[in-house]
Amino acid sequence: MARKRYRILSLDGGGIRGLMTAIWLQRLEAQLPKPLHSYFDLVAGTSTGSILACGVSRGFSAQKIVELYTERGKEVFPSMGWRLLSRAGRLFSDGTSAPKYDGKGLEKVLKDIFKTSLFGSLKIKPTIVTSYDTFSRNPMVFKSSRETHKKLRVWEVCKASASAPTYFPAHTLGLGGAEVPLIDGGVFANNPTACAIAEGVRINKTSVGKGYDLSDFLVASLGTGETTRPITAENAKAWGALEWAIPIVDVLFDGSADAMNYVASQLIEPDSYFRFQVPLDDAYDDMDNADRTNINALTQIAVSYIDSGPGKKQLETLAERLQES
Repeated sequence: MARKRYRILSLDGGGIRGLMTAIWLQRLEAQLPKPLHSYFDLVAGTSTGSILACGVSRGFSAQKIVELYTERGKEVFPSMGWRLLSRAGRLFSDGTSAPKYDGKGLEKVLKDIFKTSLFGSLKIKPTIVTSYDTFSRNPMVFKSSRETHKKLRVWEVCKASASAPTYFPAHTLGLGGAEVPLIDGGVFANNPTACAIAEGVRINKTSVGKGYDLSDFLVASLGTGETTRPITAENAKAWGALEWAIPIVDVLFDGSADAMNYVASQLIEPDSYFRFQVPLDDAYDDMDNADRTNINALTQIAVSYIDSGPGKKQLETLAERLQES
């Protein structure tokens, strides 16, 4: 008889690079007889990973999620011409340091996808999404099983998680009678795996008679590509606030993801921890390049990694283990 497992799916942030994660999910779902949401007890996502996590938990096919990135990425991250026009219109209200994007495209896409769905209605319970409260200066972890979060709109939870500093304005969300300014959860957990494991431990400690031990956890953690572009000693010493504005976000997100991966790898047995990640060439590591050339390149990298690269055997093993649990 197969050993029962507590199954966790964790999905990193990374903007348009979430396309690669979506492709890996599509390949995983193709090896399973039932929809993805049927195979996980908990799903967690940060930023673009929150959209992926809520899409899976809503019951969308992975193929539909892939199409979201390939067909609507340009609405979220419009071209330079459109961006300059938008910034010009925001010059007087936001000043010269306005975010690269006004967030309207992101909001429209999220509303079109999730419509009026409530966070508490998602199929995987709990579904966890990370964000950061800039007013109280504390991490915000949304849980679909928490009473105060159940009636939140899914699109708003995702927008709060995906509002990366310098890229999008903060998203203001009504919580507990207050208007809370929220930004991308990647500032503290771009890879939410450790958060997901901690929540799984908490849930199972309070389960009467049917809780799982940490040794029973089966964890699938999917990245969005690892940035390898170096910041030279000369630049690191000479850059000021203006030069660091965009690179610092990438550095914080990458460092957070690596730290969480280290913690997770120490907590979970090696044969029960599946981390999918691939290094990215400098040309394809931008979080907001949604042009057709970059979409095609990200697709090729993701497919190569999972169909003929190091991810192939790992994915096959994960699919087998999920069906045993």
